[in-house]
Amino acid sequence: MSGKTIVLFPEAAFGPALNCVGIAQTLRAQGHNPVFVCDKGFKGVFEQYGFEENLVDMSGGMSDEEIAKFWANFIAEKQPHFRLSPIEQLPTYVIPVWEAIVDSAIIAEEGLNEHLQRIKPDLIAVDNVILFPAIKRAGCPWVRIISCSENEIPDPDIPPHLSGCHEDDKAGFEAFENRFLELVKPVHDRFNKFLGKVGHEPYPLGQFFEASPYMNLLLYPKPLAFRRRHPLDPARFQYLEGCVRDEGSYTVPTFAANNDKPLIYVSYGSLGAADVDLYKRLLTSFAKLPYRFLMNVGDYIGEYKDVPPNVHLEKWYPQPAVIPHVDLFIHHGGNNSFNEALYFGKPAIIMPFCWDGLDNAARIHDTGYGEQLPRYTWTEEQLVGTIDRLLKDSAMKTRLQAISKHMQAARGTEKAAQLLSEIATTGSYKLAGA
Repeated sequence: MSGKTIVLFPEAAFGPALNCVGIAQTLRAQGHNPVFVCDKGFKGVFEQYGFEENLVDMSGGMSDEEIAKFWANFIAEKQPHFRLSPIEQLPTYVIPVWEAIVDSAIIAEEGLNEHLQRIKPDLIAVDNVILFPAIKRAGCPWVRIISCSENEIPDPDIPPHLSGCHEDDKAGFEAFENRFLELVKPVHDRFNKFLGKVGHEPYPLGQFFEASPYMNLLLYPKPLAFRRRHPLDPARFQYLEGCVRDEGSYTVPTFAANNDKPLIYVSYGSLGAADVDLYKRLLTSFAKLPYRFLMNVGDYIGEYKDVPPNVHLEKWYPQPAVIPHVDLFIHHGGNNSFNEALYFGKPAIIMPFCWDGLDNAARIHDTGYGEQLPRYTWTEEQLVGTIDRLLKDSAMKTRLQAISKHMQAARGTEKAAQLLSEIATTGSYKLAGA
């Protein structure tokens, strides 16, 4: 089998970007030529892993510095709204995000089309929440990667995407969905107008993307999948059970205090680190506890003085290399963190602030693989009690060991690469036994 040129096009967020890196690493090892198309603000992210980058302007002529800071500034400006419930966040956060995403799709279309016509890929794998019509016009099969929560593919019996609803909250489903459709209509109408200009059929209200007719890859672990009224067809939907990239090894630092105590890793993602006041509140609590803490504080590390002796701060951690060493993971519910904690069999406390972190927090509670806590209204007693309970929960530990074994045996990056390779080579995927 000759190597195929496979374009990976993740959205401008580190979760999807690094998921795609894991898949690309395996494709390369199999003899294919994975290349990245990406937002200008991600210049250098994929080159550091040895992959070709093709940059697309998705921001309408912003400078490189402005692009690099756009989402960090956007999140920082929206921080007060993260104290609201998911349905209250719709007008203040979710709709402005969709407005920005639609802007990016419209702006990117010409440059993306030029790259794809020049590269002439055998297949395109896109990990995004919105359609870029150039992908469907490229003349090759395309695969959708769903790296957010599984409920990004809707069903009447499961919580709406971004709702943070628990599985049995049917009244909450309806209230959230009705309010979302009401508020999203103006930006959705604008997106449909753009689709019409490039010869694409309009989408139903609320829909910004479609399932690929070739294949759709869900990073979600199948044991945590929702019970759907309309089961997903395995000929078009495959669960990857996580897609963990290789970040080498990690050596746990020596701590000045509690050096023989349980190790807890804390990360709210690249954008969540802007919440410095919350981090400082956590530090005050951590200083009193008989544990060790690794905290990812991003570019705000200069804001922290007098760090407790049982806490180690870094701007960035090679997360897949760190998690195997820890006893508990406190995070924001991003899909990488959600999947990696399960992949390595670690209990998680999810303290979400937006987007699918809200869904993942509810899911970790509903399925018994961790716990959710409110991001801002938690009490120290509540935090300490939850940490202590999860560290001592032997039944949860047994469940986590089982799902870790299941996910690691699935070899998600290899499965994804094999599926992409088959479709790039034959133009379709044939389900075994079909």
